Amino acid sequence: MKAATATAGWPVLFTTILLWSLTTAARANETTYRDIAPLLASQCIVCHSGEAAAAGLRLDSYDAILKGSSRGPVVDTTRAEDSELIRRIKGISQPRMPMTGPPYLTENEIASLERWVAGGLKKGKTLPQTPAPQGLPAPADGEPLTYRHVAPVFAKRCAKCHSDQGIMGGPPEGYRLNSYASTVSASDRARVVPGHPKASELVRRIRGQSRPRMPFDGPPYLDDDEIRLIEDWIAQGARDSNGEPSPIPAGARVRLHGTLGPGRQLDGLSLIIGSRTRIDKNPRPGDYVQVRGRLDKAGNVQVERLRRR
Repeated sequence: MKAATATAGWPVLFTTILLWSLTTAARANETTYRDIAPLLASQCIVCHSGEAAAAGLRLDSYDAILKGSSRGPVVDTTRAEDSELIRRIKGISQPRMPMTGPPYLTENEIASLERWVAGGLKKGKTLPQTPAPQGLPAPADGEPLTYRHVAPVFAKRCAKCHSDQGIMGGPPEGYRLNSYASTVSASDRARVVPGHPKASELVRRIRGQSRPRMPFDGPPYLDDDEIRLIEDWIAQGARDSNGEPSPIPAGARVRLHGTLGPGRQLDGLSLIIGSRTRIDKNPRPGDYVQVRGRLDKAGNVQVERLRRR
């Protein structure tokens, strides 16, 4: 009888051991913050860190992620796939993140983040020290400037207004600075003229040659290094993240402001003024003026109207 009782206990013991083994293995394979922190550090915190974090969303600490953005939480453990963080990195919500992409996160990286959210946002035994971003990403020797080098500046200083859900409502004058395509778009008018920083309204705004100076919440405005980076990016062709230059939008409208100089120059930008150019209010050197016109194939400004403001 005792032998039979002992034998009957083996299935219970075996089941207990099996369940303990499976539970231990599952815990060993669970995704924790410690696992995904390096990914966030390499792909996200260049824009989403510090007091000026894009959209008020900091991704440089565990507590900051749980806090979310200025618009609310970005992770939901009950519906991981509907979390704004996951929707952004997948491109379901626009603009897709990271803003410096493409390339974007790989399928495995996205799956890792989604497992972490769905698994309950586990911390892990010890929290890693997330490294602070080391300034703006710099191109390697011989590498051209691309959108991924300037996108962090736009994300932290410009997109808070120049996006569909910005702090001013819609983007001012419909100009968005939260993706490469929208930054170089000339559908309304050209703000970026590849190869021609002086003819680019974007540059003139951040330099304060055109008023009001941008960012609108300055000072502080962009520093000299940030301005020079954007100027050099445009001068090198306003390349996308893959290094492909943007074509000059010949025929696109431009609207520039600045100080008229000798020889009908606008802060050093040569203007092409012809017999059909309309000149209003007798502008003279030293006057603050508005220039409306179109770009030719070489990126020169063919002036249609010049007037003193």
